[in-house]
Amino acid sequence: MPQRSPRRARIAFSDFAAKQLESITSEAEIHALDRALVVISVDPTAGEPIPGDTSGPQLRQYTDDVERVRLLYWVTALRTVVVVAYIEV
Repeated sequence: MPQRSPRRARIAFSDFAAKQLESITSEAEIHALDRALVVISVDPTAGEPIPGDTSGPQLRQYTDDVERVRLLYWVTALRTVVVVAYIEV
C-alpha cells in the first residue's frame, strides 16, 4: 500500500506580513522564504515558542540561519493553518 505524504498546513499571512511580502523583490529572498514556509507547513512545531501571554495563540519563531530567514507565526488549534505574523529576510 503506498504511503501518503504528511498533510501540510495551509499558510496564511497577517495584514502586516502580507505588506512585508509585497516588498520582497529579490528572487534569492523569495526562494529562501519559500523554503522556510515549506518547513513550517510540513511541521508547524519546527519553530521555538516565544514566551509571553497565554491568553491568545502561542507565537512561535522559526529561524533558518543558512537562508537568513526569520518568521514569527502561530498555529490554529487543529494545526491546519499557520498564520505568519512577521517576515524577516
